[in-house]
Amino acid sequence: MVSPTLIWFTRDLRLADHPALDAAVRMGAPVVALFVLDDVSAGCWGYGSASRWFLAGALEALASAVAARGGRLVLRRGRADEIVAEVASRVRARAVFWSRLYDPWGRQIEQRLRKRLGDFGIAAQSLPGTLLFEPTQIVQADGEPYRVFTPFSRAWLAQEPPQAPLPVPSELVFCDPGLESETIASLALRPTKPDWAVGMRAVWEPSEQGAEKLLARFLDGPIWRYRYERDFPARCGVSRLSPHLAHGTISPRRVYWAARARAEAEGRGFEAVWPFIRQLVWREFAWSNLYHFPQLPDEPLRAEFAHFPWSVDTKALRAWQKGRTGYPIVDAGMRELWTTGWMHNRVRMIVGSFLTKDLRIPWQEGERWFWDTLVDADLANNAMGWQWVAGCGIDAAPYFRIFNPILQAKKFDPDGDYVRRWVPELARLPSAWIHEPWRAPPLVLEEAGVRLGETYPLPIVDHEQARKAALAAFAALRNG
Repeated sequence: MVSPTLIWFTRDLRLADHPALDAAVRMGAPVVALFVLDDVSAGCWGYGSASRWFLAGALEALASAVAARGGRLVLRRGRADEIVAEVASRVRARAVFWSRLYDPWGRQIEQRLRKRLGDFGIAAQSLPGTLLFEPTQIVQADGEPYRVFTPFSRAWLAQEPPQAPLPVPSELVFCDPGLESETIASLALRPTKPDWAVGMRAVWEPSEQGAEKLLARFLDGPIWRYRYERDFPARCGVSRLSPHLAHGTISPRRVYWAARARAEAEGRGFEAVWPFIRQLVWREFAWSNLYHFPQLPDEPLRAEFAHFPWSVDTKALRAWQKGRTGYPIVDAGMRELWTTGWMHNRVRMIVGSFLTKDLRIPWQEGERWFWDTLVDADLANNAMGWQWVAGCGIDAAPYFRIFNPILQAKKFDPDGDYVRRWVPELARLPSAWIHEPWRAPPLVLEEAGVRLGETYPLPIVDHEQARKAALAAFAALRNG
């Protein structure tokens, strides 16, 4: 019997454009497919609740794809390096392949795994598969990482374009190793009671096919309006591919080249799709941050912020989490997040600023909440985004840049359509008052059926006063 090769799936739950899978197939032997749910190695940064729901669907789709090619996706739970080595030994694998890991514990897992496989005499190879370029590739002339996005993006653009995506290998044949396996149900990835995933099921299709549908929809029109509409949450102006990139149901190379190919087919230049591709580069910048600064998810990269006078206010934090702050744009975003597992990026910045600047609650609280409630929870993007909005990270928004939730709402949701969708108790308010209902005349509130403090909360904080307090705290920090 020919010894098989083993492919260990991580955050690369697809068959197309999968360099590690392609390399495994080129070994000329049947392939054993394995996924390990490692809730140990990552500590508190294991999959969050919403991500686990998306993961369940992605694994089901991957298992079906593997079965269609004669195999069975083996599911296990535990320490990844131990289980991958054990499975490789039991199936007498000639080699193990996987997509390279870049988070701190993933790199440690790889190191331990190589040692274990070496002890068994089994070859080990990791290949790029989740990023367009390696984090060590886009660095300054002295080898130091870039700390500001603009020069990073220039260096990124100076590279040769990423390699073209690979098709599903035509010679791909999976095999069933006959090993014991968990099931999707036994991994307990989905909620039981209460079933809080109803809204997510209505929005997401966690599979390669679901990712391709979203990509096709985006390329059929919204990509050309992206430059102008990406900041308006009520419009269909963004790709919504982030959960698929986070779980690997689509590759960044596939997205990059699909955008470029569509631009070429329609006689448009690269500049027409650059505003969108720039978001892929931002993702690369985030992972470069995490790779070079592994403390990113837990500690402020600007050391002085370790002494910032954050507030401990459980009641305010809870109001923010549940979308009951009294600021409609903030509450709309938090309710969209709770219902769908996703939030528009402009609104993410607004709610992040509100938490860290208006309420002065530590950014780590927001980071943890997003990690648990986002289907697109991405360790590097999430951590860098929160440090950016809090003003304590690399290339961060200056601390004195404090988003005014009212002005932001009037600018990016001028007619109140986004607020009306997610804060229906305000839906009958005229646009002139929907973003600051506490200023509406009593008769207007009565006609709209709004009773402030009852059907909708009064603001939990005065923005102008909170802004002054935040600026004073920042000045004190700066002055030592």
